[in-house]
Amino acid sequence: MSAFNKYAIGIDLGGTVIKIGLVAEERVLAIGTLPAESATGLAARLPAIDETIHGLLTQEGVHSSAFAGVGLSFPGLVDVSRGVALSTNAKYDDATTLDLSAWGHRFGGRFFMDNDARMAAAGEWRYGAGRGTDDMVMMTLGTGVGCGVIMRGKLVRGAHYQAGCLGGHLIADYRGRRCSCGNQGCIEAMASSFFLDRIVQEDSRISDDFYQRHRPFDFKKLFALAAAGDSEAIIVRDECMDVWSAGVINLIHAYDPETVVLGGGIMRSADVILPHIRRKVDELAWTPWGKVDIVSSELGDNAAILGVAYCVTHQSL
Repeated sequence: MSAFNKYAIGIDLGGTVIKIGLVAEERVLAIGTLPAESATGLAARLPAIDETIHGLLTQEGVHSSAFAGVGLSFPGLVDVSRGVALSTNAKYDDATTLDLSAWGHRFGGRFFMDNDARMAAAGEWRYGAGRGTDDMVMMTLGTGVGCGVIMRGKLVRGAHYQAGCLGGHLIADYRGRRCSCGNQGCIEAMASSFFLDRIVQEDSRISDDFYQRHRPFDFKKLFALAAAGDSEAIIVRDECMDVWSAGVINLIHAYDPETVVLGGGIMRSADVILPHIRRKVDELAWTPWGKVDIVSSELGDNAAILGVAYCVTHQSL
């Protein structure tokens, strides 16, 4: 069996849920999920991840000769060449002390590890909304704001493995609130689920009555309130969409993509978000060559699993 047909395990370490998928021939054949408990660290979750991997391989009858290896999609900065977590941000903070390469190689085959948003971008590029272009940016909107970049058919990583994946930490307002990364006014700090309660509470246009009646906030609730015509919800929703639009424009100016893919759970409201961001990009982005396609993710929660599994079976990007 060629490398292109081998089975691989793709692991997406989310802040809330760990998703583990068995992948072959561009498809997720089976998937297992675990509560992340990311604040307690990664070491405590490895035994449960081990058990899930073995269960998936046994369930599908995968022989060792057909198994390419394990890929780990990690929410932080990663030294791809060594398979080492370099930096975290309030998720799995013990990962920088773990020998994850040795752990991954115990399953046989190759071990590969990279940033989670970068791997989501790889998945969308090969199998999803980015097919047909070699210049693509993906922004993932959720608990935080992630980013991955494909330029001329290669993943952008940079000299220290942080190029392209810090789109959520581009500055939207240099006088804005402090981000969890330590910077001030990041896109993530100004428009993400993690900060949404503070975003509502600190907006001078929003009444305390609105804040108290609807807290705690998430974007599903916020968009539902806005869809029902709540004027204060509309203010906060549109402010967040303006911040995301600024982020997309920054990424277009930085990386010159043909396509921008927007992913993450917030894109369940794509019917509202896409027209808003497209309009802002058309008005404000400097692209004399033409219009950037702004599209929604096609792979959803499977993007990073498919992306990291592709890197395992195809010897990275």
